[in-house]
Amino acid sequence: MEDVAHRAGVSVSTVSHVINGTRKVRPATVEAVRDAIRKTGYVPNSLAQALAGASTKTIGVAISALTNHYFAETVRVIESECARRGLMIFLADTHDDPDQELRVIKALHQRRVDGIILAPTAGTDRRALDYLKGKGIPSVLVDRIVRGEFDQVGVENTVACRELISHLIGHGHRRIGFVAGAPGISTSIERLEGYRDALHRAGIPFDPTLVCCGESANEPARRAVRELLRLDPRPTAIVASNNLMMIGAMHALRDAGIEVPAGMALVGFDDFDWAELFNPRLTVLAQPLEDIAMKAVELLTRRIARPDDQFEIVRLTPELRIRNSCGCQDQR
Repeated sequence: MEDVAHRAGVSVSTVSHVINGTRKVRPATVEAVRDAIRKTGYVPNSLAQALAGASTKTIGVAISALTNHYFAETVRVIESECARRGLMIFLADTHDDPDQELRVIKALHQRRVDGIILAPTAGTDRRALDYLKGKGIPSVLVDRIVRGEFDQVGVENTVACRELISHLIGHGHRRIGFVAGAPGISTSIERLEGYRDALHRAGIPFDPTLVCCGESANEPARRAVRELLRLDPRPTAIVASNNLMMIGAMHALRDAGIEVPAGMALVGFDDFDWAELFNPRLTVLAQPLEDIAMKAVELLTRRIARPDDQFEIVRLTPELRIRNSCGCQDQR
């Protein structure tokens, strides 16, 4: 800046005002400064500018399982939307571990991010949430809705899952196996509520042996479905309550030599790019990933700008995409 000021014949503070637009400067002086910038090749230090203005133009994103297509796609849209708004992101995987989650949140805070988007870990450990609240860090929670004063974005799990189960019941299924997600996660709890509610509305007694825990992961779901297949009588349909558990369920059915949908109807929660490539194509509840991610960024930027606004919880509606795996005709 001193070189620019010397070449333009102005003070360093005048160069700063021209660059940052913090004070009106005569047009001739502005042009002289800009000409000096071009000739010296000066590049403003954006980090120093941000720190001086109490903003780093960076956002922290802490996600519980980046290997999951759902979260990976959510991050992609968050990054794209942040870039459109002139923001960069710091990305970290909490591995669904409360200790790692707290370390990540503290590290992001130390890097002076303007705000944090977090998919909370499972369970009752709220140390990371308490840290966010105690430090007054602008934050938005995604996917997993929790108690407390936070902006949050997720989907309406209970009603959507009830619609999915009701679809199976409407096609004659009464013994419906349900592969539940990891305990303690709001999405797992709400989707199981939707399953039970659909059975109740149809007058079908709830059978706890038809519910197994797939721990929101591939291999545990594979083992869980194997247990369902040992029941006598076994289910005529299986619901996998996330995309990784859908893969596990498909492995288990293949291992047992059971064809879908002739030998077992199969439906799931979460769509993914290659769900349409299977034969049969998979019937799923598709979450509006782009809307979730874009809304999260919108809420966070609003919270950064207006920290005293009321907190907002947004619930979006998944779309039931009926294909072949439930035994129905494909509805493209």
